[in-house]
Amino acid sequence: MAQAVEIARRTGVRLHILHVSSAAVLPVISAARADGVRVTAETCPHYLALAAQDVPSGATEFKCCPPIRERVNRERLWEGLRAGMLDCVVSDHSPCPPSLKRLGDGDFGAAWGGIASLQLSLPVVWTQARERGSTLAELIGWMAAVPASIAGLASKGSIEVGRDADLVAFAPEASFSVSPDMIVHRHKLTPYTGQRLTGVVRRTWLRGRCVHPDGAGAPAGRLLTRQGSAG
Repeated sequence: MAQAVEIARRTGVRLHILHVSSAAVLPVISAARADGVRVTAETCPHYLALAAQDVPSGATEFKCCPPIRERVNRERLWEGLRAGMLDCVVSDHSPCPPSLKRLGDGDFGAAWGGIASLQLSLPVVWTQARERGSTLAELIGWMAAVPASIAGLASKGSIEVGRDADLVAFAPEASFSVSPDMIVHRHKLTPYTGQRLTGVVRRTWLRGRCVHPDGAGAPAGRLLTRQGSAG
């Protein structure tokens, strides 16, 4: 990452750091910004919720790239997020057939490196955030407003006249236990199985259209492109 920052420093280009898992890079990001480098950075739900000490032996459903790190590192990531050194939290949704996870032999070296995070991202991050005293307003910034701004999606990220009506009915005090039978995406394997999460999504709307969790109706998604200057 230091090499990427140095290139951005010399050329003046905008730099975005993906999937920050190690808190060791936070001082590098802060120093670069202090020098005027245009750098933003993201982390992911699994780095904010999971810890290497809690990964059972051979539990390859926890494998991702970069890897899950220690509890102390996790808390430093939270400090960096709350202090603004990390700008946002993104799903890094990386599903795969269970066979690619090599559950039979627990071979972390050969297993697929990715976690299917899309469905559970919001409650996973909210569960951890509320335990640390963070607010829903902060959560909205980390997971909606700031990602939309960084990606240049002017119609996304906030509830305002003229913006897309991408909405969620969210019960922040409700809770549920993660089980494979409630997973909506095709492959049900998740490292969050058995966890009790806080925050229940009751309903979602995409551009004003209600999205059914069972997949009923025609697909409504489309490729998004940056709006305006790429600078």
